[in-house]
Amino acid sequence: MSKQPRLLILASGTETGGGSGARELVLQARQGVLGANIVGIASQHERGGVSLVCEELCTRERFIHFPGPWTAEAYQRLVRETKADFVACSGWLKLVLGLDPATTTNIHPGPLPAFGGKGMYGRHVHEAVMAAYASKKIAHTAICMHFVTPVYDDGPVFFRLNILVLPSDTPESLATRVNMLEHRWQSRMTNLIVTGQISWSGVPGDSVIYPPGYSPVLWAT
Repeated sequence: MSKQPRLLILASGTETGGGSGARELVLQARQGVLGANIVGIASQHERGGVSLVCEELCTRERFIHFPGPWTAEAYQRLVRETKADFVACSGWLKLVLGLDPATTTNIHPGPLPAFGGKGMYGRHVHEAVMAAYASKKIAHTAICMHFVTPVYDDGPVFFRLNILVLPSDTPESLATRVNMLEHRWQSRMTNLIVTGQISWSGVPGDSVIYPPGYSPVLWAT
């Protein structure tokens, strides 16, 4: 049996909650949907939601308190100490510096590039999407997964799941639906990355390589 790639998860959560994306990645790895050995789950909150998720899943020894400063040297040291082959950002709110963009991915809860960039995370994304919907500028939101470069949400998108906005939606109801779909798709798409089925050189301008028959844009049903 071949050795599984080593995956480090970066997940901010909050001081009182969060970490649902990290939880799902761990559970899906246990079920074989995500073919990776999760070697660490890092958060800037020492006793926050991500830490509690690790305790709940009996993975406390894999929790890493990563309080900053979030410099290139600090990120590189974290990867070096965990011997991670890949890094998955799942609700990680800090700018990532110094890591290989070819092996570092992020999931974003809105359409990129229009609803990305510094400060565009969580409820801020959903409020902006609902405002654009109310002014008839857009009819759908999206979940995007992309490679991570030293600019917020600027790396190549390798997966986009379009989601219709409903007339009855609020930022809160939209967030709930998007989060549910994030949980459904992040492990599957991360598996395609860690197994090499989707790849990118990390060089700006180079194209992402996909498996035969793969469509990087889907619609939620």
